[in-house]
Amino acid sequence: MHKEWHEDDRFWTTFAPAMFTADRWASTPEEVTGVIRLAGVRKGARVLDMCCGPGRHSLELARRGYAVTGVDRTVAYLRRARAAAKRQRLAIDFERGDMRTYAAAAHFDLALSLYTSFSYFEDPTEDRRVIERFHANLAQGGTLVIEMMGKEVLARLFQARDWHQLEDDSFMLEERQVDRHWSFMKNRWVLVQGGKVHEHRFEHRLYSGAELEALLLDVGFVDVQILGGLDGSPYDRKAMRLVAVAKRPKAKRRA
Repeated sequence: MHKEWHEDDRFWTTFAPAMFTADRWASTPEEVTGVIRLAGVRKGARVLDMCCGPGRHSLELARRGYAVTGVDRTVAYLRRARAAAKRQRLAIDFERGDMRTYAAAAHFDLALSLYTSFSYFEDPTEDRRVIERFHANLAQGGTLVIEMMGKEVLARLFQARDWHQLEDDSFMLEERQVDRHWSFMKNRWVLVQGGKVHEHRFEHRLYSGAELEALLLDVGFVDVQILGGLDGSPYDRKAMRLVAVAKRPKAKRRA
């Protein structure tokens, strides 16, 4: 059976140094502050951190008194996250799971999909399944926060290629190609590390603000806000990210 790029553990482990830099870890408290402000959840609330990776946001949320469940499919990331939680004496439930099928034993007050952890799939119905699972796993009145790179932002900032040096003195080359009338981005990542060259190609679906809003509404979310960052800035010509905040409806009171 053909393995999709996002199911290849070698990709996630090899390129982890490029994705989870010291600067990115340092930005976590500010990002979590933004999430909490947008969602309006109090300490003790139950939080689902989907595609939690090595626990960047899960750990920070737990430090602030939230009851966190982190879910990821990459075993190496979960091991790293559990070890960090143990060192910091944080009670976090880290589980291995697929965002398309994950079914929680209890409902959450807040669900997160951060750092472009959405839109990996060739079939758009798979993206819909992810949103449906978020809806099902949230308590009534619960909040979903999605943070990713928006189509409009990419169009404004697009660069076909760039390279940079990582903290361990390795070098990273990124090449990008717009595909399918701006519905997909093809990527080629090359990491030169310790005299070895690692290359991986992948692609992911692009969403505009309006397209993401329409998907959320169609699944059944309400009060959808489309923003330009976790700081609550507008999704306009200056936006650097695409953020959606949506609510699962509360139960209607019987007359």
